[in-house]
Amino acid sequence: MNKKNNYTIEYEDSGLRIDVYLCNIYPDLSRSYLQKQIKEGNILVNNANVKSSYILKTDDVVAVDINNKSEPVILPQNIPVDIMYEDSQILVVYKPSGMLTHPTSTEKSGTLVNALLYYTNSKLAFAAGIDRPGIVHRLDRNTSGLLIVAKNDEAYFFLKKQMQNRTIEKKYYAIVCGIPQSAEDTIITDIGRHPTKPEKMAVISNGKQSITHYKVIDTFNNFALLDVTLETGRTHQIRVHMSHIGHPIVNDTLYGGKSLPVNSNEQALQAYSLSFVSPEDNEQKHIVTGFDNDIIKTINYLRCTK
Repeated sequence: MNKKNNYTIEYEDSGLRIDVYLCNIYPDLSRSYLQKQIKEGNILVNNANVKSSYILKTDDVVAVDINNKSEPVILPQNIPVDIMYEDSQILVVYKPSGMLTHPTSTEKSGTLVNALLYYTNSKLAFAAGIDRPGIVHRLDRNTSGLLIVAKNDEAYFFLKKQMQNRTIEKKYYAIVCGIPQSAEDTIITDIGRHPTKPEKMAVISNGKQSITHYKVIDTFNNFALLDVTLETGRTHQIRVHMSHIGHPIVNDTLYGGKSLPVNSNEQALQAYSLSFVSPEDNEQKHIVTGFDNDIIKTINYLRCTK
């Protein structure tokens, strides 16, 4: 791709947002991709950086320099998708443990997004970015469970507003090492990137406030099954919080969890319940699923171990 041009805004294009104007100029590029180029300073107005919401004026000069910056291509793949709920606006899918939610810089195939693009014939919201269409929230590779997927940008923003207002309830099963002293408690800390290990998150003073509620629902010798509710949704939040209070998740070796001789993927963590308002009918939805195979195998092992 070679797109390096200057455009002087005519009267008929004044009043348009710059990202909308550029979508008309470059119909082969997605709006989210062009917004990213604006944010990165590859598109200027009158030699100055602007926001994607900038309203163009007559005689503005828009300079586009995205030479050799190709838009990444994510290919649809015919991978089975476990649909738990679907309407014209959204999907609720069950992501298995071991699958990435969306492509990364090093893995472009085999992800939930590849599967969703095939299932929906690429009819997904692209407001979240061209590398994660439809994804409203994500799960770690080795965390299984329920995810909401938006089919269009309006549904995406409708759901994102609920996320920001903390009105979407996300509940998890977690099997942890040791038995918490309190049968029910709330953990409140600030979480951010680990200062020396970039692959990890950590409780740090300059992080973002993170709130996790948990309740012990069963115990097995020196292990416990928890029902966990997230009030915020930070990266690795449950894993960091449980490790922080001295009860890391079973098999979560990154955060100090004890490995058990069970044939399963890593952390014993499953997103089993979602409650939200659907943009389809403005009605409350509650989607729930039972224990996944890894949780069942781990519980069975612990029940048989003394």
